[in-house]
Amino acid sequence: MSLSPLIQQLINALRALPGVGPKSAQRMAFHLLEREQDAALVLSRVLEKSVNELGRCQSCSTLSETDVCPLCSDLSRNPKQMCVVETPMDVLALEQTGSFNGFYYVLGGHLSPLDGIGPDDIGISALVLRVQEQVVEELILATNPTVEGEATAHYIAEQLRDLPVKVTRIAHGVPVGGELEYVDGGTLAHALAGRRKI
Repeated sequence: MSLSPLIQQLINALRALPGVGPKSAQRMAFHLLEREQDAALVLSRVLEKSVNELGRCQSCSTLSETDVCPLCSDLSRNPKQMCVVETPMDVLALEQTGSFNGFYYVLGGHLSPLDGIGPDDIGISALVLRVQEQVVEELILATNPTVEGEATAHYIAEQLRDLPVKVTRIAHGVPVGGELEYVDGGTLAHALAGRRKI
């Protein structure tokens, strides 16, 4: 059966979402068209408005409707601590813990020479400048524990080596509630290497 060109366009558009394959996109498209037309219209308006009105915070590079995001405008935050993350979603994840009250810097990705992504593409020079201007005492590297994330963290640490800033890396290891027999060898190795005195 051949679908209407418009329905096929909608399905193809929904496939742009992460983790959405052809069948999932098809189900979403028909659900929106058959059962949730009002919600579909709201979704389209909000999505268009978000794309047109959201930009990058001039200070931390996260997504924001204003030149400086609410986190960077918050005077109660600790200006001496900064956490470097790869994406705005990482900021959200850290904020939900309630454990960090410093500022952030969003790289917008990680170093990946194979994909042609170098230091200038993810704003590392702007990060170094911000650390110097803000007089940061501790820079926490919270890039993902992937090969690229580790390489990015090491590169940033190297760029800051001559500055009077303490550079730390988030811990990696056994998840809370996890059992050792189910944890992979790489994770266990990180956990052993990062052990601390109690």
